[in-house]
Amino acid sequence: MKKALITGITGQDGSYLAEFLLSKGYEVHGIVRRVAFEDIEHRMWRIRHLLKKLVLHPASLESYASIFKVLERVKPDECYHLSAQSFVSYSFEDEFTTINTNINGTHYILSSIKEATPACRCYFAGSSEMFGLSEESPQSETTPFHPRSPYGISKVAGYYLTMNYREAYNLHASSGILFNHESPRRGFEFVTRKISATAAKIKLGLEKELKLGNLDAKRDWGFAGDYVVAMWLMLQQEKPGDYVAATGETHTVREFVEQAFKHVGLDWQKYVSVDETLKRPSEVYALKGDYSKAKRVLGWEPKVRFNELVKMMVDSDLEIMRSRSGS
Repeated sequence: MKKALITGITGQDGSYLAEFLLSKGYEVHGIVRRVAFEDIEHRMWRIRHLLKKLVLHPASLESYASIFKVLERVKPDECYHLSAQSFVSYSFEDEFTTINTNINGTHYILSSIKEATPACRCYFAGSSEMFGLSEESPQSETTPFHPRSPYGISKVAGYYLTMNYREAYNLHASSGILFNHESPRRGFEFVTRKISATAAKIKLGLEKELKLGNLDAKRDWGFAGDYVVAMWLMLQQEKPGDYVAATGETHTVREFVEQAFKHVGLDWQKYVSVDETLKRPSEVYALKGDYSKAKRVLGWEPKVRFNELVKMMVDSDLEIMRSRSGS
């Protein structure tokens, strides 16, 4: 039985990846902050249904010693490093924590694998935010990086750290440059979940308005459940490499809003307003991924398309809000 270790297992991607790996017959381990064990209901809500099937280890990505101990004890066949401070807007508010945690955490994981279990295959979660203010569209594995946020900068550093460990120490280390991927498990602080949840609340009479920042920002949005399959496929290849995972389609925040409110039978323009304070200090206006390499080499393609994704998220939030309000 193969063993996999996931950092960030309590997050959106980690929960879908854990489900997928369990379905493949893996023994799945996860690194979890010690404080999460004190509040399982809230901090582990995405993996509550899996807890009896997982092996969780208390550790911190801010501590090399704790990470090394887990790698040495588990000796996984595959390690998926998904954990990061990933909310872009917050990265502007606390850039030091974002950069230190994300870069050092990645470095600790790679170094621990090299020292404790060098045969382990490693996946690093890159991001389309690495491209930032890109001069070409769509963006592929050869597109130059121009990050526009502390989060994007930290991911570029992690990408090059991963590449360096691959080249210098012959680790089977791959980076997935994943474009925006969403789901009903997305955190409420992210714009897509904010839209789907607020549309549901307004439909049920629980809210009256939705305030957003830049409605013209364009993103390549896919379903997180599809993207974890791409992660796994990268580590099944004979040779490591870097791959873009995306849908190849771009939509504005405004389109996401339109689809969400249309699905609940409401005119979005009656409820949505722009709040200038919600706009980023340096905006990334348009991102669209070219996943042709992943399709050619991995045989991977996204299955869930934009409209289906929006409906999935709104329907889930309607169900959640109804159960909470008793309506």
